[in-house]
Amino acid sequence: MSVISVSFPGGVAVDATYRGHTVHTDQPLSAGGADTAMSPFDLFLASIGTCMGFYALRFCQERNLSTEGLGLTLEPLREGDGKRMTALRIAVELPSAFPEKYRGAIERAIDHCAVKNQIVNPPRFELLLNGGSSTASAVPPARPC
Repeated sequence: MSVISVSFPGGVAVDATYRGHTVHTDQPLSAGGADTAMSPFDLFLASIGTCMGFYALRFCQERNLSTEGLGLTLEPLREGDGKRMTALRIAVELPSAFPEKYRGAIERAIDHCAVKNQIVNPPRFELLLNGGSSTASAVPPARPC
């Protein structure tokens, strides 16, 4: 079973360690952080972009297509108050010599992004509370978010 361990190195920074790799997150100065790393939400968005980028990269590599100039940007579109995302705009910059015949195929490949597909078909969240002064060590499974 895969387990990500979360620790708190100081301030409002939060680290996640998995398989010997640690990702550091922090909050911006405006939220009381030291702005030493991406915030957890920024990291969430970056995971979508890097996942889609991986599928674009592998598509080109598997066909021996040049990846020079290949790039991807992800722009969150938000409601008027700026808090809730309403859409993600992903723009893929294809290499200048990218064959026209592969445009639809690379789009379908990018659409296989595992992170995006987990959002489209979200998992159920189960929250367990362990320790503390209460005798109850767990709460019932949370409803899907």
